[in-house]
Amino acid sequence: MFTYIYYPPNHMEFLSLEPFVPSGSDFEGSKQLFQELGFKINWDSGDYIGFQKDSCRFILQRYDQPDFAQNFMLSVKITDVSAFRQMVIDKQLPQRFSIRIGEISQESYGKEFNIIDIAGVCWHFVEQ
Repeated sequence: MFTYIYYPPNHMEFLSLEPFVPSGSDFEGSKQLFQELGFKINWDSGDYIGFQKDSCRFILQRYDQPDFAQNFMLSVKITDVSAFRQMVIDKQLPQRFSIRIGEISQESYGKEFNIIDIAGVCWHFVEQ
């Protein structure tokens, strides 16, 4: 017999969402790229690395599946899209890591700048 247990809406709180992001074929290059983008390593267990910048966290995993990576997108809320894009350009990250960057565009949800990382994941950096 099934027993239903009711939990009041405020009983439990979701604390974070930390996606597992594929590294592509160059795990060490991806690790270095995310550090150049300002993320710090919280922990490293070999094939999985926990990254964080301010309250934004994700887990880089040693995983190379191009079809998956090229269909995976993340949205990261930031305070200044223009300054962030300029930092990417100043550090020459597209040339050094063979990543692609987009122009800044105004979308219905905010001002946005995209990066296609080493694996092919599309990162949407959206100004809030």
